[in-house]
Amino acid sequence: MYPAKGFTGQEGQLMPEGTPIQTKGTCFVVMGFGTKTDFETGRILDLDKTYRNIIKPSVEAAGLKCIRADGIIHSGPIDVPMYEQLLNADVVVADLSTSNKNAYYELGVRHALRPYTTVIICEDGVKSFPVDLNHVVIRQYHHMESGIDFDEVLRFRDVLTSAIVEIFKQDPPPKDSPVYTFLNELSPPALAKAMHEGAAAAAKAAPAATADSGTRSESGLPKLYSELMDEVDAAQSAGDFDEAKSLLNLLRKKMKETTPGFSEPPEDPYILRRLALITYKAKHDSPEKEIVALKEACDLLYKLNPATSNDTETLGLWGAVHKRLWDKAKDVVALNKAIRSYARGFYIRNDYYNGINFAFLLNVRAAHASALAKTTGDPSQVAIRRASAIADMVEAQRVREEVLTICDQWFASNPTPDEAASAEAKKEYLESRYWVVATRAEACLGTDDTSGAQAFYEQAYSIAPAPWMIDSTKEQRSKLEALLEDSALKYVKADGE
Repeated sequence: MYPAKGFTGQEGQLMPEGTPIQTKGTCFVVMGFGTKTDFETGRILDLDKTYRNIIKPSVEAAGLKCIRADGIIHSGPIDVPMYEQLLNADVVVADLSTSNKNAYYELGVRHALRPYTTVIICEDGVKSFPVDLNHVVIRQYHHMESGIDFDEVLRFRDVLTSAIVEIFKQDPPPKDSPVYTFLNELSPPALAKAMHEGAAAAAKAAPAATADSGTRSESGLPKLYSELMDEVDAAQSAGDFDEAKSLLNLLRKKMKETTPGFSEPPEDPYILRRLALITYKAKHDSPEKEIVALKEACDLLYKLNPATSNDTETLGLWGAVHKRLWDKAKDVVALNKAIRSYARGFYIRNDYYNGINFAFLLNVRAAHASALAKTTGDPSQVAIRRASAIADMVEAQRVREEVLTICDQWFASNPTPDEAASAEAKKEYLESRYWVVATRAEACLGTDDTSGAQAFYEQAYSIAPAPWMIDSTKEQRSKLEALLEDSALKYVKADGE
């Protein structure tokens, strides 16, 4: 049942990358996939990076085969192999980062099925846990949203590998399930009988094999979730949005088919957001087609309840799509939705991305109100529209002042990676730093600090990882300068006038 003593890697030490490892058992990883929002802090974390950079290397260094749900080959409901792994895996590592509901539920199932060999981890942004876990050991690591610091990766790999190795120093291992700790006379289910019943249920539930080449590999086996997502990533990186969209729609369809018992199966928010992003980003040969695509992206995101959602990634996309709709169709309703979305994202997350977009769109609305004031012959309407424009201009100034503080805090807490950092970590840092510097430049420009704006724009251009980033920043700068040139604040009278 348990891996044999004496792992390939020494206790607490990692094997060099690429070293062949003779596995002595299995470890099933319970966690979310892709990017997820931590609703306690509003941060968006890439959990796949945690899995690739920390969990999988640590598990393999301890001599176990590492399995995550997106790497299970199956042809029926994912629940069957998932429950089998929760029951039968020699070790389960459960990452509770972002307070993922599925992860909590699956951890509860594991605790009910097995008295021991469950390791719980979580990124340190989570400050409180359900009371039922207050007496359970939870090992924490630091996630920086865009990535994980190289030193932190090495530190926590050592912690996790040591924890897994420590489990097997005793036979049987010490209990780590609260269920079996407090109900100490309880006996775990018979593994062989349960596995036999699980296999029978899987065979009964599995649909007949289809000729759908899109979801089957060259070997004839069903493609893994992770394989399909890799294909989506490759297509998107190559600019083939049609292929990426086709693959995501196929994956969306297959996931619905493997969720029995629902008249309208629940959707995966990550796939919906990814579909909306690709639909919104795709190039079109006419403005009319682009507007149709933008409305299609709105329909996808609408399933995630953006008007009331606290998911800042959903809010950011909802804002971006409606910002584009305003640009293309001059739809004032879309402009107001974009402003509301970026405002909610900013006040929930307190971040520079939502903040700088919120401020910019306030200037756009102010300019629109000022333009309307010039075309009306009703003096009362002129006063109302000018007052509205002034209010938006003042609020935009205040938001940018907050953004400047947020940018300075980012610089203070994100030092340049040292030479030992991986190429991926250095690349991610440089991209993040570029956008923070460019944002600070725009915030300076919007608060009438022209010399500060010029200095930060020049700094941003000098470190840009790709030319398109500079083009995007220059285009945005030009738009903001045009908005500020005819500011509604000129209608505000000074004292004594």
